[in-house]
Amino acid sequence: MLAHARDTSPAECCGLVGGENMRARTTYRLRNVARDPLVGYEAAPEELFAAQRRMREVGEELLGIYHSHPRSSEPVPSETDVRLAYYPTAIYFIIGLDGNRDILRAFRISERDSSWERVDYSIARDED
Repeated sequence: MLAHARDTSPAECCGLVGGENMRARTTYRLRNVARDPLVGYEAAPEELFAAQRRMREVGEELLGIYHSHPRSSEPVPSETDVRLAYYPTAIYFIIGLDGNRDILRAFRISERDSSWERVDYSIARDED
């Protein structure tokens, strides 16, 4: 996710996280087709559907959605992020690139309640 954000900066990136049992296994980079990708994101519909189809084929479920805020050192969901949070069971990851280090934060977002809360996550290494 961080590499994707860096590769597309200064535009916002977007993608999906697939896995099982709340353990991420695959990231799916999606093309940002927003009218102004410097300040917003919209996944290319054909790529979004293809990624979801691929998840089903390999036995994954949608665990998360990610995008970047390239000019933010303290990434939090914007009003637009909340308004467009159509997947209530997904974790929303936001990557901030502004500053001395990249920051990855995770959120539960309720489009229905117009609210969000930060959630903890951990990065685990696969055991051989």
